[in-house]
Amino acid sequence: MINLISPKRLQEQGIMGMNVRNTSYIARYNARELYPHVDDKYETKKLAREYQLQVPDLYGMIRFQHEIKGLEPLLSAYDSFVIKPSKGSEGKGILIIRGRSEEGGYLKPSGEVLSLRDLKRHVSNILNGLYSLGGRQDKALIEYAINFSDIFEGFSYQGIPDIRVVVFRGYPIMAMVRLSTKVSDGKANLHQGAVGVGVDLAEGRAIRAVQFNQLIETHPDTGRQLSELVVSRWDELLLLAAQAFDMTGLGYVGVDIVIDRDRGPMVLELNARPGLAIQMANQAGLLPRLQRIEAI
Repeated sequence: MINLISPKRLQEQGIMGMNVRNTSYIARYNARELYPHVDDKYETKKLAREYQLQVPDLYGMIRFQHEIKGLEPLLSAYDSFVIKPSKGSEGKGILIIRGRSEEGGYLKPSGEVLSLRDLKRHVSNILNGLYSLGGRQDKALIEYAINFSDIFEGFSYQGIPDIRVVVFRGYPIMAMVRLSTKVSDGKANLHQGAVGVGVDLAEGRAIRAVQFNQLIETHPDTGRQLSELVVSRWDELLLLAAQAFDMTGLGYVGVDIVIDRDRGPMVLELNARPGLAIQMANQAGLLPRLQRIEAI
């Protein structure tokens, strides 16, 4: 268990801290000129298409405030979709719509109904940089909403799980599944209260799970035993994650993958500064694995 109180104990467990991550791995292996490939989700999507990697379809993009008036006709062809900031971080600003109400409103996974005015306001906030890195002006992407895969039945609450794989110099070295909860509003984001499940890298089986950095055994909303989770098509998923190194040239990268019921594994986004909570979910440190790859 990683309930540690001293730097010495952390070191013994091989736990990597932010300073080591930033100086020894991000600064050393991630060239700054490559960051636009991952900091802008639109650029990531274009690059993935070039490398023939599966990504969610892009329905449309809004760049300027005056384009918001075209939101309703753009959305008219789709019952479900996702609106997200192109330069967002930590899951902020992602709005998932799962259907329409009888009155024509837009249904969130929680059942909350939003109006077209609500959606326009959200898009306007995205363009103004409310959710983007550094508060920079942004673009709003409207894209395909992932369909829930049966393998996650009972493991997630009103949202689609994703799989974070940390890849170092082309080698997947640690992985976790992020499961949405009621408190995370159907989003698979640990900062907002999603559950992180550490996964055995060889087999895709759950090792242990955490929520808010506390070990848990069952999903807080569904009651499902988290140790029963097994991710199917695991080898295919790891290969997809490893290809992110070839695609971006980034030596140390977090790859977020979703499994669509109909389309299989898809790259959702990439992160040149992947967080360290994956160590908590796995109850293991990244450093020994990183050092093993460096020694090859």
